[in-house]
Amino acid sequence: MSELFNKKEYLKNLIRRVNDEKDNEKLKEELQKTIKELSAEDIAVVEQELMENEGITIEQIQSVCDVHLGLFKEYIDQEKIDVEEWHPIFILMKEHEHIIKTAEGIRDIAKQILSKKSIQEAFPIFMKLSMYLDELMAAENYFLKEENVLFPYIEKHGITKPPAVMWKEHDQVRELRKKIIAIKENRNFEEAKKELYNLSLFLLEFFMNHVRKEHSVLFPTALKLISDDEWIDIRQQFDEIGYCCFDPKPLEIEVKKEENLVDGKIKLPSGELTVEQLKFMLNTLPIDITFVDANDEVKYFSESKERIFIRSRAIVGRKVQNCHPQKSIDIVNKIVSDFKTGKKDHADFWLKLGEKYVYIRYFAVRNDKGEYLGTLEVTQDIAPIKEIDGERRIYDEN
Repeated sequence: MSELFNKKEYLKNLIRRVNDEKDNEKLKEELQKTIKELSAEDIAVVEQELMENEGITIEQIQSVCDVHLGLFKEYIDQEKIDVEEWHPIFILMKEHEHIIKTAEGIRDIAKQILSKKSIQEAFPIFMKLSMYLDELMAAENYFLKEENVLFPYIEKHGITKPPAVMWKEHDQVRELRKKIIAIKENRNFEEAKKELYNLSLFLLEFFMNHVRKEHSVLFPTALKLISDDEWIDIRQQFDEIGYCCFDPKPLEIEVKKEENLVDGKIKLPSGELTVEQLKFMLNTLPIDITFVDANDEVKYFSESKERIFIRSRAIVGRKVQNCHPQKSIDIVNKIVSDFKTGKKDHADFWLKLGEKYVYIRYFAVRNDKGEYLGTLEVTQDIAPIKEIDGERRIYDEN
C-alpha cells in the first residue's frame, strides 16, 4: 500500500512539473515510466485529486493524458496478433478499434462542450454525443461474446483468473457508460460538462488499458490453448450473438455433425421421445431452462427463440459460479449450498428489465431417494401474464 501511495505521489509531482519546466520531454519520459507501473484507476484518482484540491486545470491534465494514451496506443499497435479474418480474435480486435474510436469521439465532444458557456451554446454538440452513446451501447455485443463464449473455452483449459478479471472490467465499463448517459439529468451545466469530460477521459484510458491486457495476455493464452475445431465452434456462437460495428468475413468451413443417439430415441417412464422431439419441445416452452448438475457444472439450457438472458453452447461444462459476475457469486453459492444440504428446495427472484418483468426461479432437483442431482433455473417474462384479466373460454381464430 505504501509503495502504491509513493508512486501516486511521484506521479502527482510529475504532473505539477510538466507544465512548469522547460525540459518537458525529459519529464514526459519519466511520466511514461511511472504510468507503466500504475493502473488506469490509480491515474484517474491522481488526476481528479489534482483538479479538485490543487487547482490543476483540465488543460494541464490533458497534456499528461496525451502521454498516457499515446503509451497505450503504442502497446496496442505492437501487440497486434496475426490471425485470419474469419477468426474470433481478429473480430474482437476489430471491435476494439471501433470502441476505442467511439470513446475518443465521446472525449473530443466532451472537450468541445467544456469550452461552451451555456447549455444553449452546447446543445448542437450534445446532439452529436447521442450518436456516439448509441454506438457505445451497441458495443455490448463485444462484451457478451467474450463473457458467454470465449471465456468459457479458456476456462475449460484450466485458466480461470484472467477471464474473471476481464469480466470485472467489462462491468466497470458498463458502469462508466451508465454514468455518462445519466449526466443529461444533471441540471447544473457547469457541473455536467466537467463530469462528462472527466468520465469520458477515464472511459478512454480504462478501455485502452483493458485492450492492452487482452492483446498481451488473454488472446495469446487463448491461441495457445484452444484447438482449431474449438475456434470454429466459437465463431459460430459469435455469429449467433452478433457484432457491434462491422460484418466479419463469413466462416467458410464445413462442420460435421454427429448424431446424439444411435437409435434416435430417449425412453422415459412416462413415454419416449426422439432427440428432435425433445429438443424442439423444450425450445418451444415459453420459459428459459438451465440445468446445473451436482458438481456445479452447466449441463443443459433450452434454446428458445426469445431468450431473456444470453446463453451460448460454450457454457456447457462450465462451473455455474463462472457464469455470473463477481458480485453475484456469493448468492449463487448460497443457493446451491442450501439445495445440497436440503435446507431449501427453491429460491425465487423477480426484476424489471425494460418492458419485461422477469421471474427467475431455482429448484433443487432430487431423485426418488431425495439425493441432490442438481439445480434447475427457470426464467420467464411474466409481464404479459400480469396483464391478464377476466376469463377467455373461446378459441380465438384470428
